[in-house]
Amino acid sequence: MPKVIKRDGKSEDFIYEKIVTSAVKSGAAVDVARNIAKQIEGSIKEGASTKEIKQMVLEALRKENPDWENNWLTYDRAVKKREE
Repeated sequence: MPKVIKRDGKSEDFIYEKIVTSAVKSGAAVDVARNIAKQIEGSIKEGASTKEIKQMVLEALRKENPDWENNWLTYDRAVKKREE
């Protein structure tokens, strides 16, 4: 299982379910969310940043349904107070 680098610089194992949960909360069906997570899991490299992974997830969501990407970004802005 690859390690990813979090915003604070700490390293942790890649957790597939985090992508599934976030994608579902954005509006994706569970099977679509799992496919996105599998795709990302298979393409990330050891030491990938969470920012890089987020961009990959957003791109995958956008390809499936642009509203899902917008839902994710709206949540980040409103709840997490993030702008990227």
